[in-house]
Amino acid sequence: MNTVLELIFRLAWWLILAPLLPGIINKVKAWVAGRRGPPVLQLYYDLARLWRKSVVMSTLASPGFVIGPAVAWVALLGAVILVPLGPAGAALSFRGDVLLMLYLLALARFCTAWAAMETGSAFEGMGAAREVSYAVLAEAAMVAAMLSLCVQTGSVSLATMLAPSAGAGAVLLAAGLFTVLLAENCRVPFDDPNTHLELTMIHEAMILDHSGPPLAVILHGASMKLLLFSVLLTEAVLPMGDLSPFAATGVLLGGVLTATVGVGLVESLLARFAFQRVPLLLTTAVLLCLFALLVAWKGGAA
Repeated sequence: MNTVLELIFRLAWWLILAPLLPGIINKVKAWVAGRRGPPVLQLYYDLARLWRKSVVMSTLASPGFVIGPAVAWVALLGAVILVPLGPAGAALSFRGDVLLMLYLLALARFCTAWAAMETGSAFEGMGAAREVSYAVLAEAAMVAAMLSLCVQTGSVSLATMLAPSAGAGAVLLAAGLFTVLLAENCRVPFDDPNTHLELTMIHEAMILDHSGPPLAVILHGASMKLLLFSVLLTEAVLPMGDLSPFAATGVLLGGVLTATVGVGLVESLLARFAFQRVPLLLTTAVLLCLFALLVAWKGGAA
């Protein structure tokens, strides 16, 4: 019974807190621009409104148009269950769970792209093609970052890998993971979540034909993914294993808030990059994570 209650509380933490992060980002952007901006809880209002609306589907779409976002959301939920929450640990932990997390993230991306192409829309197909093209480099950087933590700790379990800090390669790993966070969540300078220009969209182009509950599922899944990467970034860089539970919880929340504010500042101070410059930036993220892997490997060998 205690295990079930603990799992429910963990899921509630992820499900309820996730939509708060996009609201904080929008508030930071409004503050930098000198505007009032939307409420921090705006995404909660949007999700509640979308759940009450009906679904409009293309005549060309198969059931995969609705199944895709649902499977992607479940895959993201499975991935967040594997991520430890500071002193509370992970709801599910086993040897090799980091590999399952990476596969679940890839499955969520595949299902989103699959649902986008179900409509037969040229714009959504274009967005799906861009999404998977950039994912090749983003996933390479993510794998390199996880390998650096594996080499440093000698473990392939997230609970063990994320307990200590990244050591001498912490700065490299932080820069690489933050770049991956921006790319995986389609934030500036890779994509602009607020754009309405179809020819420049990536993620937003893939959800143009979604409405009602499927769109709510996609938006909530995107906020969960943002929270997941923020938690990973915080726990991979900051030393939390030796702290008391209270201090570790404060460090985790502070790290997630710092990463979220950092995303808002980046979107306020940088413009979106041209498409030909995006692979170069993602390659830089791969190199940063590879250098962090090299530092961890040489440090362990010494």
